[in-house]
Amino acid sequence: MHKKNKVLSVLGIFLVVSAIVSFIVFYFTVMASQQGYHYIDPETLELVQTEEIPEGAPIAVIKTSLGEIRAVLYPEYAPQTVAQFTELAESGYYNNTYVYEIKNDVYFSAGSADNDGNLPAVLPENCERVPRELHQNLWPFRGALCAMDTGSDGGVFKRLFRSETRFSGTRFLVVDSVDFTDAEFVQQFREASGSDALADAFIEHGGVPNFSQQMTIFGQTYEGFDVVDAICAAETFDSASVTGYTPPKEDILILSVEIGQYSTEPET
Repeated sequence: MHKKNKVLSVLGIFLVVSAIVSFIVFYFTVMASQQGYHYIDPETLELVQTEEIPEGAPIAVIKTSLGEIRAVLYPEYAPQTVAQFTELAESGYYNNTYVYEIKNDVYFSAGSADNDGNLPAVLPENCERVPRELHQNLWPFRGALCAMDTGSDGGVFKRLFRSETRFSGTRFLVVDSVDFTDAEFVQQFREASGSDALADAFIEHGGVPNFSQQMTIFGQTYEGFDVVDAICAAETFDSASVTGYTPPKEDILILSVEIGQYSTEPET
């Protein structure tokens, strides 16, 4: 009887270990299949934000109370995000909206109904549920336009297996830059980046590496970096607003967003 119990005990342990191993294999299989966009292939990486802008490419002219920002848009990489941004801009949705959050010298967030980051009472249908669009060719370099996350369709199970869909909405973020002048930080960053070309681009152009592959990037500033810097340097309140954001002490407005086409020809 004792020997029989011992055999059953060993069998039980074996079954438990087998179940754990099977779970781990299944978990990582699901992760790989659902989140393939997290894999970056250095051999096929194209840093399009650092390349010459093609004639006729779609652009956004963001007119703010501190000056004008011009950014090229990337519908080939973030089609749904660019389509919504374009539609909202052309409808006048962004006219006289607010910069509602500033992290000094890192980024600013804009496109809200007030400086607390609240959305308008009436919104276009499903505009806050655009699926997040990540691509290995787009990175949070200085001047990148990013769509703000609004949530996901995942419960605990979906989060566990990373099969959830994350969404973005109408508000957008413009990246400034962390400090790349510290030699030790730069060395550590190079070693962790996995791509010399990508590391070189961040070091040369600036940006916020921690945002990499975390939110949709749909545009890149090519004129108006001084305006981006000025907004990101604006004085903010010492404590967060009731909505949890850090708005500027003096209102900064998005006066309008105009959609056009890039041209090297001088404007008449």
